[in-house]
Amino acid sequence: MFDRPPLKPLSLSLFFPCYNEEANVERVTRAAVEVGGTITDDFEVLIVNDGSRDRTGEIADRLAGEIPNVRAVHNQPNRGYGGALARGFRECRKNWIFYTDGDGQFDFKELPALIPLLEQCDIVSCYRLNRQDALHRKLNALCWSTLVNLLFRFGLRDVDCAFKIYPRTFIERIEMKSTGALIDTEMLAKAKYMGLRIRQVGVHHYPRTAGQQTGANFRVILRAFRELFKLYGEIRREGRAR
Repeated sequence: MFDRPPLKPLSLSLFFPCYNEEANVERVTRAAVEVGGTITDDFEVLIVNDGSRDRTGEIADRLAGEIPNVRAVHNQPNRGYGGALARGFRECRKNWIFYTDGDGQFDFKELPALIPLLEQCDIVSCYRLNRQDALHRKLNALCWSTLVNLLFRFGLRDVDCAFKIYPRTFIERIEMKSTGALIDTEMLAKAKYMGLRIRQVGVHHYPRTAGQQTGANFRVILRAFRELFKLYGEIRREGRAR
């Protein structure tokens, strides 16, 4: 059975992975701290430096030293997006875990409105309003979401949107195997088959103002498709076993 953590008093972790985000990591961290403090006194902000080759790790350690609620962890070498998320989820100490990306394309000020939704659901999985990405990334995302929804019957508008809240008790019960872009699909599929209630809500998406996007090259996409059908087989076997 799924053991749902209490919402009151709220215990909240906010984390984000960073890969070569020296131009964004401080701004994103301070925004997370500011908003976290408006939601609850019991919160932490975790920076996951995923093997960055720039000053991201150095800045993250400085912020962790300056701000009591901030911690930094470092992957060496780079573990990929899925590996960075898995590290963050495992390192978080609070009862509810919110994650986003470290590129500053989301606004933490939209987080407080999501907390009351957890009274009626177990997971909040957002979708991007007016997605600020290049056309080819939007087309890739559309094709991917369509396929994933067909396979797993999610009915979710934006599976990979990096603005989600999970209960830590769910994280403790699953093994996260995906090291790449499949991580969101894997987690949502396991949540669905465990009977958790997932709520969708739209959040605004903003243009990247610094740094460079990664993750949309052909090799990454091909690996995600290979892992997808492997995951589909595993989930079906787990469902039959239950």
